[in-house]
Amino acid sequence: MCTAPKQGQTLPASIDLEKETVITGRVVDGSGQPVGGAFVRLLDSQDQFTGEVVASATGDFLFFAAPGSWTVRAVSAVGCGDLVIAPRGAGIHEVDVKVG
Repeated sequence: MCTAPKQGQTLPASIDLEKETVITGRVVDGSGQPVGGAFVRLLDSQDQFTGEVVASATGDFLFFAAPGSWTVRAVSAVGCGDLVIAPRGAGIHEVDVKVG
């Protein structure tokens, strides 16, 4: 099961980025401006719901996941957007999800 820490916080010192897979990024509109308050969902390779966080005021979100194929879906008042990401290993994997 994936979980996300409180938005706007740095990663805890106990997180080993050589072992943990972190999917992080921002929700942005068509002009690249951050969209705060969006619901950001993580879906597995079968499009099954895995987790959800609310993007910070600056559009930031973060999930702990596993290597594999994931869809990051953002739902906001501005619109919706999807992005597929397939981290092959541990580390931080940054993405922007465009909504509109």
